[in-house]
Amino acid sequence: MTEIANVHGRRVWDSRGRPTVEAEVQLADGSIGRAIAPAGASTGSGEAVDKRDGGDAFGGFDVQSAVAAVSGEISDALCGVDPRDQVAADQTMIDLDGTPTKARLGGNALVATSMAIAHAAAAAEGVPLWRYLAGGRQDFTLPLPEVQIFGGGAHAGRRVDIQDFMVIATGAETYTQALEWTAEVYRAAGVLMADAGLMQGVADEGGFWPAFETNELALDYLVRAIEGAGFTPGDEMAISLDIAATDFGKNGRYRLATDDRDVDSDALAEMLLGWLERYPIVAIEDPLGEDDHDAMAMFTAAAGPEVEIVADDFICTSASLIEAAHAGNACNTALIKPNQAGTLTEAKAALDAARAAGWESIVSARSGETEDVTIVHLAVGWGVKQLKVGSFARSERMAKWNEGLRIVEALENDRLPTRESFPWGRNG
Repeated sequence: MTEIANVHGRRVWDSRGRPTVEAEVQLADGSIGRAIAPAGASTGSGEAVDKRDGGDAFGGFDVQSAVAAVSGEISDALCGVDPRDQVAADQTMIDLDGTPTKARLGGNALVATSMAIAHAAAAAEGVPLWRYLAGGRQDFTLPLPEVQIFGGGAHAGRRVDIQDFMVIATGAETYTQALEWTAEVYRAAGVLMADAGLMQGVADEGGFWPAFETNELALDYLVRAIEGAGFTPGDEMAISLDIAATDFGKNGRYRLATDDRDVDSDALAEMLLGWLERYPIVAIEDPLGEDDHDAMAMFTAAAGPEVEIVADDFICTSASLIEAAHAGNACNTALIKPNQAGTLTEAKAALDAARAAGWESIVSARSGETEDVTIVHLAVGWGVKQLKVGSFARSERMAKWNEGLRIVEALENDRLPTRESFPWGRNG
């Protein structure tokens, strides 16, 4: 008997010292699955809404009401449900919540439970989650890591406007090699910043918290770090950016505080297109705001098909928003964050919509993370080619990169997707 017997919620803590929700699903056969909801500092308007208690405790971020919902209403509704039917289990919770944003029970309560159900089902089958999600598929590759070196925006006190300056080991042949190369770049970047007196600490996702005087200076230092680590920029190592433009723009106007400039959509796009010409950038996430649809489409066309234009706030892991973006010729890559959607079923639907549109996809962590490693299993099990976790520091990040190494051993396979399978590899 594998039906759900009980769901228990508990309050745990994320990497920013804020409360979050852990769900534990217990099956009638004794199998158990656990998962923890992450939370984002930079959020899109279309995301599932976390349930927070408000008031004075922990700055209003307490989650006791969401925890109570897991142990109470959600548990009662799920008892007797077959955990192997993820769609039915998730739909039960969606119907129970009854709101379009999951605000009544909390997106944090639902996503923790949804992921825990998948873990419990895998445990009942006696296989790891990545293999369970693959559904019998045997042709596995590991996802190519996308790793933050410098943090900015909402992740680092807005010392620079751009949220993430990342590297991708575009020349690596294995997952292990990609991590080794990234470790060298991370170390080289730290030495450069320390020598120049530009280091202010560590950002939310583990990248260095910079004291750069301009946004572009961060790109200069990132290229120098790649070279200092002994790699060729644009060949073995390339750059990926998360602009997170929604955080500093609205209605087609953007405030670049670091550069002391107010710009419109055209000027911001011109700046970013100039960076594409001068730096080895293969991906740009949210280059324009979530409300700047026409500008996003124009930027996607101008950047060309060899650059991944990644939609995050623009699509919020929503199948319908991905379909709309594709119809409007905006973006070509979807960032998949389960907690944005609220359930694994909806996150998988977004991934399927991206694939149907011919888009690339990246499974992503959030700024407020924990030791939970579910997203690594999703990337491998769902066959997603890229994984964005944050930096190469802090244990809530390293837990995920290290889980990938365990999967490498279990698979006896360390293959990454071929370079030619990526836009920058096919056309670059």
